Amino acid sequence: VRTLALAAVCLLTATASAGAEPPPPPDLGVDGGQEDWRPSRVFRLFWTNPPANPAVSAVHYRVRSRDGATVIGPVRLPWPATDVDGIEVPARPGAYAAEVWLEDAGGRTGAAAAATLRFDDRRPGETSPLTAPGWVGRTAFPLPIRLARPERVPLSGIRGYAVSVSSDPARLPCAVTGRCTEAEVDLDGGIEDDTYAVRDLPEGTSYLRAVSVSGSGVASVESGPVALRVDTTYPTTTLRGAPGGWANRAVEVTATAADGGSGMLAGEDGARPFTAISVDGAPPVTAAGASVRTTVAGEGTHRVAYYARDLAGNVDDGGSGNGVANPSPRTALVRIDRTAPLLSFANDQQPGRPELIRARVTDPLSGPDGSRGWIGVRRLGSGDRFAPLPARPAPIGELHAHWDSEAYPDGEYEFRAVGFDRAGNSAATRLRASGGPMVLSNPLKEKTDLVAGLGEQAATRQTVAFGDGALVRGRLTTGSRPLASKPVEVVERYVDGKTRVSSITTGPGGNFALRLPAGPSREVGVRFAGDESLTRAASRPLELEVRGMVRMRTSARTAKVGGAPLVFAGRVGAAAGTIPPEGKTVELQFRLPGLPWREFRTIRTDRRGRFRYPYRFSDDDSRGARFLFRAYAPAQGGWPYEPAGSRPVAVRGR
Repeated sequence: VRTLALAAVCLLTATASAGAEPPPPPDLGVDGGQEDWRPSRVFRLFWTNPPANPAVSAVHYRVRSRDGATVIGPVRLPWPATDVDGIEVPARPGAYAAEVWLEDAGGRTGAAAAATLRFDDRRPGETSPLTAPGWVGRTAFPLPIRLARPERVPLSGIRGYAVSVSSDPARLPCAVTGRCTEAEVDLDGGIEDDTYAVRDLPEGTSYLRAVSVSGSGVASVESGPVALRVDTTYPTTTLRGAPGGWANRAVEVTATAADGGSGMLAGEDGARPFTAISVDGAPPVTAAGASVRTTVAGEGTHRVAYYARDLAGNVDDGGSGNGVANPSPRTALVRIDRTAPLLSFANDQQPGRPELIRARVTDPLSGPDGSRGWIGVRRLGSGDRFAPLPARPAPIGELHAHWDSEAYPDGEYEFRAVGFDRAGNSAATRLRASGGPMVLSNPLKEKTDLVAGLGEQAATRQTVAFGDGALVRGRLTTGSRPLASKPVEVVERYVDGKTRVSSITTGPGGNFALRLPAGPSREVGVRFAGDESLTRAASRPLELEVRGMVRMRTSARTAKVGGAPLVFAGRVGAAAGTIPPEGKTVELQFRLPGLPWREFRTIRTDRRGRFRYPYRFSDDDSRGARFLFRAYAPAQGGWPYEPAGSRPVAVRGR
C-alpha cells in the first residue's frame, strides 16, 4: 500500500511539472471603469486568480504608453495578489495600457491580460451665453440659452455643460471648483448639446453661470455671471380724452403706458416697446414707446381697446405667445353724435293750464338732454330778445316753462324753444309741431275780482278799543260767477314791518270771513294768488286803527299846598315789544271845571310802559280848588296805537 501511494505522489508531481503555464488573470478591471476618463493619475487594478491548479504564487504588472513604451514596471508582486492600488501614470494625459500576468509555483508565467487607464486633468475651454437675453417676459419661458462651444477640447473630449441660475451672483454650477460630477452636468450630450432651457424665474434679477465639462469631469473656468432680468408684469395703460358721455365732435384719445419693471424705452438688443390703440376691432395704431394717439370720428358708439408691450415683451393684447395666453386689452367707449335734435312746440295749450308752454325734443342717437334747454317769450314783431321763462319739471324729451301772462300787457306774444341732446348739439324753433307759429294772445286767463272790508259794514277803515280784534270779510268772483273753495290770504302789515299771513278758503258763494286777533294798529289786505286759469286779485288796503290804553292813579285825593308831593303813577298798555327802547312819551295834563286840558309835564315810561312822577302843589291859589288830572299818550313815530288818555282823577288842594 505504501509503495502504491508513493508512486501516486510521484506521478502527480511529474504531471504538474510537465503541465501548461498559468492563464491570463480573468476579470481584469479598473476601479472606476476602463471607458471613463479620470482627472486623477492614480489608478487601482483588480482581477481574480484561477483555481489552485496551477497555484498562483506571484503577480506581475506594467503600464505602457500609447506608443508602446513602458512607463511603469514591470513590477512583480511575490504573492497571489488580486488587486494593486496606487498605480500612478505619468502627468501627461492619455490612455495608458495596463498589463497583468500570473506566475505559478514553478516560476512559470502566463500570458498577460490588458486594461486601459484613461487620464485627463486638462481644463476645457470656457463657455458663455452666445447672446445676452436682456429683459425676460412671462411668455419667454422656457427660455433657451445657447452656450458657446469651447475652443479648447481636452483629450477626454467634452462631456457637456453645467449651468447655475440663481439670485446669488456668486453661486457656481458645481460644488467643487474645477470639478463637476455627472449629476451636476445639466447638458450631458457632448459638445453639441449646447442649449440650456430656463424653465421659470421669479421677477427681478437672476444670474447665470456656466462651465464646460471634460470627459474626465474637469470644469472650465466659470463664465459670467450673466444677468437675467425678469419682468412678468404687464404695463399699466391709461386712456385720456375719452368723454364720459356723448361728444358732438371727433374725439382724440391718447393711450399712455407705464411699467415699473423693464420699462417702455427701447433696449440695446433692439427690443422696441410700443403702445397701441384699436377702434372697433380695426388694426391697431401703434407707436414706439409709452404713448400713442388716434382720432375717433364717426357717429355712433365705438369700442376703443388700448394696450402696451414693455421691454420684456409683456403685452396685454388678448393674444398668446409661447403657449401663454395674454389678457384682453382694456377698453373704453367713445360715443359721438354730431346731429342736432328735432324740436317743436305742442300744437295746443292744455285745457285749464294755458300758461304752461310745452316743447318736445327728440334725438335718435344720444337722446334728449333733460337738464338743458329753455323757452323764451317776446311781443310779436318787437324784434326784442326772447326773455327766458321759468322752467317747470318735465318728462325726458320735453321742455316745460311757465309764462306769467298777467305780468305782460295785453297783445300777441311769440315763443322760442332751444333744446339740446346729450352730446351737446342744440336746436331752436318758433314753430308748433303742425308747422304753425307758436303765438299766444294775452290775456290768457279769466279775470277775477276780490272785494273786502272791516266789520259788519265792510268798511275800509275801522277803529277798535285796545285789546279788541276785528272782522275782515269779502267775496271772490269772476264776472258774475262766485268762486268757491278757492284759497285766499289775509295779510296784516304792522308799523314795525312785521307781517302776519292767514289763509282761508272761500265758501259756496265765494264769500270769506276771518276774525283778526287783538293787537296794534295795522294795514289789512286780502289777496288771491290766482291759478292756472284764473288771474290774481287783491282787495283795496284796509286800515284797522287801535286806540291806545293809559291808566293812572294818584297817591292821595287831596294835596296840601307846600306840603308833601302828590305822586302820579300808571302804565301805558301795549303789545309785547312795541314800547320804544327809550320809553313811550306820556303827557301829564290837568284842567279846572269848564276849561280845556293843559299839559304841565311830559315824561317817559320805562321799557314795560310804567311811569311815576311826584308833583308838589306850591300855588296858594290851589287852596280849595278841585283839579282833574290825566295821563295822555300822544302820537309818536313808530307807535302803533291811536292817541289815548286815562280816566281823569280828581284832586282838591288845601
